[in-house]
Amino acid sequence: MKKYKVGIVGATGMVGQRFITLLADHPWFEVVTLAASPRSAGKAYKDAVGKKWCMQQEIPANIADITVQDAAADIDKIAAMVDFVFCAVDMKKDEIKALEEAYAKAECPVISNNSANRHTPDVPMIVPELNTDHAKIIPAQKKRLGTQRGFIAVKSNCSLQSYVPALFPLDRAGYKVTDVLVCTYQAISGAGKTFETWPEMIDNVIPFIGGEEEKSEIEPLKIWGQIEGDVIVPATSPNFTAQCLRVPASDGHMAAVFVRFANKPSIDEIKKIWREYKAFPQEAELPSAPKQFLNYFEEDNLPQTRLQRNLEGGMAISVGRLRPDSQYDYKFVCLSHNTLRGAAGGAVLMAEQLCAQGYIEPKA
Repeated sequence: MKKYKVGIVGATGMVGQRFITLLADHPWFEVVTLAASPRSAGKAYKDAVGKKWCMQQEIPANIADITVQDAAADIDKIAAMVDFVFCAVDMKKDEIKALEEAYAKAECPVISNNSANRHTPDVPMIVPELNTDHAKIIPAQKKRLGTQRGFIAVKSNCSLQSYVPALFPLDRAGYKVTDVLVCTYQAISGAGKTFETWPEMIDNVIPFIGGEEEKSEIEPLKIWGQIEGDVIVPATSPNFTAQCLRVPASDGHMAAVFVRFANKPSIDEIKKIWREYKAFPQEAELPSAPKQFLNYFEEDNLPQTRLQRNLEGGMAISVGRLRPDSQYDYKFVCLSHNTLRGAAGGAVLMAEQLCAQGYIEPKA
């Protein structure tokens, strides 16, 4: 098949670097341009990122010498080169929102890892195995923007990717989730850090991550929401309450989940739903889709961050320790790779979905 030509906006940051490693040999997507801040513009990528490169792999040879563009000043030039862009810039939210809309209005679809447009009512926030149908709002967004092919689609917060995928299928199977208490234990790469750049995190836990608890409580309601007219209307339930902690792990967000149902399923039924759950990415055999989305471990000491975070290329969700709770109906733990499933990998999978469904088409 003809490959889609793609750009990465915000290519020098940690998520941008992860995009590069995922896309270097992607069967559908070819990286043809990179963009970052003015201080990186005009340099070969290997020189622009320099010692900031923090992936285990080397910079791919087909990427290293690409000249970095100015993410804000070269929008029209970049839009002319690509079929769509991935966006992972580090800017103020209002600046990000304006930048993403500028790309969309230049007729360049934007697949965003940023939070700025997550609550824009006609911007879909998609976890491809859960709410694929929210892509149907894209024509309404195009109408608002006055575009033919340009639009914005975003992925949700990285920590949600561990526990929401375990809850959503239960609700959709008819066991209505009413209340969720979640405590997340989040790796330092979620802050764009390594132990070399953040030595204070060694042998330490910080019980606060700015804005994370609000995202954890609000964003699931958009995923649960429904399209009404030209907007996505967030659901009013389940009720989420969250506490988020930064822990000394390099990658991998874990969550301790407590859940209450309107009509309580059995433990065996929950495990059966998790085991058998498949959605569009699995049915369409998208390149980045895990074959088994939800993986339950019977051992009481699993999942573990180091052992399971890279399951199925870091795109699978690991679940364990499902048991009755004295105040809620059940409790369990979940794990996902925050920069793969939770960030760049989730965005790549969403792009594959939107291409497969015809929302993104190669230019003639």
